[in-house]
Order: sequence, then C-alpha cells, then structure tokens
Amino acid sequence: MGTYILRRLLLMIPTVIGMTFLVFLLIALSPGGVGDALSVSGGGQMDAGSRAQQQAYLEDRYGLDDPVVIQYSRWLGRVSPIKFGRRDQIAPSGEVVRPPRPLKPIPAYAAFIDEMPSSPRAEFRFEPGATEADRTVAYRAASGAYSRARGAFIRQRAAYELAVGQTLRDAEMGRFVDRDGTLRRRVPASTLREAMDETGRHEMLEAEFQRTLAAYQNAEQARQQLAAVFRARPFRQAGFGTSLISVATPDLGMSFSRGRPVSRLIAEALPVTLLLNLVATPIIYLIAIPTGMLAATRRGGLFDVLSGGLFVALWSIPIVWAGVLMMGYLANQTTGLGWFPVTGLHATGAEHMRFLPGPDAHGEFSRGFLLDTLWHMCLPVACLVYTGFAILSKQTRASMLDNFNADYVRTAKAKGVESRTIVLRHVFRNSLLPIITMFVSIFPAMLGGSVIIEQIFSINGMGKMIIDAIFLRDREVLLANALIIGIVNMLALLLADILYAMADPRITYD
Repeated sequence: MGTYILRRLLLMIPTVIGMTFLVFLLIALSPGGVGDALSVSGGGQMDAGSRAQQQAYLEDRYGLDDPVVIQYSRWLGRVSPIKFGRRDQIAPSGEVVRPPRPLKPIPAYAAFIDEMPSSPRAEFRFEPGATEADRTVAYRAASGAYSRARGAFIRQRAAYELAVGQTLRDAEMGRFVDRDGTLRRRVPASTLREAMDETGRHEMLEAEFQRTLAAYQNAEQARQQLAAVFRARPFRQAGFGTSLISVATPDLGMSFSRGRPVSRLIAEALPVTLLLNLVATPIIYLIAIPTGMLAATRRGGLFDVLSGGLFVALWSIPIVWAGVLMMGYLANQTTGLGWFPVTGLHATGAEHMRFLPGPDAHGEFSRGFLLDTLWHMCLPVACLVYTGFAILSKQTRASMLDNFNADYVRTAKAKGVESRTIVLRHVFRNSLLPIITMFVSIFPAMLGGSVIIEQIFSINGMGKMIIDAIFLRDREVLLANALIIGIVNMLALLLADILYAMADPRITYD
C-alpha cells in the first residue's frame, strides 16, 4: 500500500503540470489577452503616461511581453515550493517582492549603434537602525521611480516602433509589421537600413532612436537603483535556504483586478464556501442514504415509489429557478413572507453581536452571531441539498439491490441470520464502493463553490470569486484555483482508492 501511495503522489506532479499548462494556454490565448480588463480599466480617462506606466508594471510583474511558455515557466517556478536563484522577499502587505527583470533592448538597435549601453551596478545601504517603515518607504520610492522611468521608455519605444513600422511598410517590407503598426518579429539591421535608404528617413529615425535610447538609459539606471535597494533586503526573506536554492511557501501571485495577494483572497472566500458545504453535505447523506437503504429493503412498496418520485422531482427543479422562488416568496419583505434574509451570510453589524443568542445591552433579545449566521444560511443550504437527494439515494438503492441478489446474502438468510444484520453488515458494506466514489468527489466541489447559489444570494465565496476572475481575465486567481482544485481532486481520488481497500478486503494494492 505504501509503495502504491508513493507512486500515485509522484504521478501527480506531471499531471498537475499538464493540467495547469492547458489552463494557462486557454487564459493566455483568450481574446483580449491576460490582464486586458485591468489594462483598459481606465478607459478613455487614462492618459498615455498612466497607461504606459501600468503596462510597465504588468510586463515587469507578470512578464506579459514574453512568450507563453516562458510566462508559464515563471509562474510554475513561483508556485513551486523549491526555488532556484535569489530568494524572494515578502512586503508587510503580503506581496512577494522580486528583483526587477532586465530591460529588453531596443528593436533593431544595431542599425544605429553597435551594442546597447549598460549602466554600472548601483550600491545602496540602509542607515543603521532603519525601521521597517523606513525600509518600505525607500523601496517604494525606488520602485516608483523605476516604474515611471520604464513607463516613459515603453511610451517612447512604442513611438519608435510605429515609426520603424511605417518605414518598413512604405518600403514594401510589411512582413515585419502587424496591422496596428507594431513590429511583428525581429527586424535585421540590414533590412532597416535598406528601408531607410529607400524612404530617405535616416534623420527622422535617428532622432527617434536617440530619444528612445535616452529613455532606455534612464530606465536602466532606475532599475539598477531598485535592484540595489532589493539587495539591501528591505523586507524579510521568504523561506529558508541559500542564494542558489531555497524552500519557501508557494507564491500564488497578486490578483490583477484587486491588487491583493491571491492567497489572502482565497483565505477570505474559502471559509465561506466550506461553511455552506460542511452544513449541506451531512444533511444530504443523513437523509439520502437511510432513504435509499429503506427503499431497497422495501422495493416496489409505497415508500420506495413515493421517495423516488419526490427526489427525482426535486432533482428536476433548476437551482436558478428554486433560488429565485425562495427569495421571492420566503425572503421578500414586500411580496413574500419575509421569513429569511435576502443576501449574504450575516446581518449588518453582526461582527458586534454576542456569539450566542440572548439579551443585548438594552435588555432586548438578540439572535447572536451564531443564530444570525444559521438564519442567513437557510435558503442557500436548501438550494444546495435538494438536488443531491435523488442521486445519492438512487445510487444507494441500486447498489444494495445488486447485493441483495448475491449468493452470500441467500446463504446468510438460509443460516437464519437476522435481517438487520444482513442489511447493515453485509449488503450495505459491500454497497459502499459507489458511495465512496461520490463522497470523494465532494471535496473539489467544496473548494470550487456553487457559482449559481453564491451569485443569487450575493455570498462572497469561492464560486463568486472564480466567476468574477473569469470575467476580468484575472490569470493569477484562475490559475491558483485550478491548481488547488486539481491537487485536491487527485488527493480525493487517492483517498477513494484507500477507502476501497478498507471497505472491501478483496481489493489490494500490494
């Protein structure tokens, strides 16, 4: 068993890599690109300087200007607990800070100069006794200066590329230029010189290149200064190890749309989703399994027909329709009964309530935080549970009916074994395998949350967070959830195999 479990755990690694790579490709190749919603969030009100500065931040932070495979490799290195190279640092806000990436050279620079200039390595040291606030201020100042300098460089580089692209098109060399005027691929220096000879734009492109080169040098100096501040360790280092290899907590990245660490977003949304599922799942099992067992023992009877028909009827009701009806008739204060709250899991000011129900400071009855939460959970939990009765109950009934016709059951009856013992110790135990399969599938669903229910009742859980991330193309949130749900799903399947061996002695992995 131990060898089998170890082999399964090792096989999870390539499976996770393949799964996340496919998700990464789908996100990266989607229309608009990754982070497009954030890049255009300012719309027409965002000036060119702010847009270039934001683009500089996105490229430096997420490497969106690199090929997809390189972007994925960089993301995979972040989420891996084993790190290579210089250790990351963690800011007080929880953001993982890394040294700035090198600037890319100006396209077709060889047509004007032999090689790109380099800035000398900068040095920086904090004053003795510098506080955490002082270190943070120094790093933010250097980071802001580099962001502005690189934004200016990106803005100037875009103008330079447009000029080069126009020159190439006029010289009938449009194969190097996209429809929007940007360069499609690397332009050889000889090709650009030939285009300048044909169009006579030497002086214009030379002036444009010199402005771009000046912006590049300013950005490179700011980058060297930021790298020097980073080497001075303004924040605590992540994990433990050396400058070559270290072990640290996986970095799930920063959310594009919310500007917060993804790990904190998940830490806020996951307890909400788990709370709903941890209440709904026992209700489903406590009702469906005994009902399925009783229906199997009374096959064809009135209870079997009525319970089966009722559960199938409930299963046929769409969750969207049921949720809207519950809100309209049971929660609406104007047109309905107003028995339950409409949205959320807590009333306004619930954080100031006492935990248990009882009299408040004015002597009036207060539901308390616990009872208020349960009151708000009634309708969402009802929507979660009613569709699960039919599947689990019918599966339990079918599995037990198959085992009722087995030879060992007839032998037990012939020996005079009590019917209750036959049902519970023999038939039900041998009917557990399909139920176990359904049980382990609950764990990934618990992490993914119910998108429909959380949207209807305005519950800020995992499902709502994932659907918001899809609309905003928030790559970091989507990849983090895909990674977590995928790992949990594979661990759940491994747990199912272990439970199979425990439930049925005939199953062995030796």
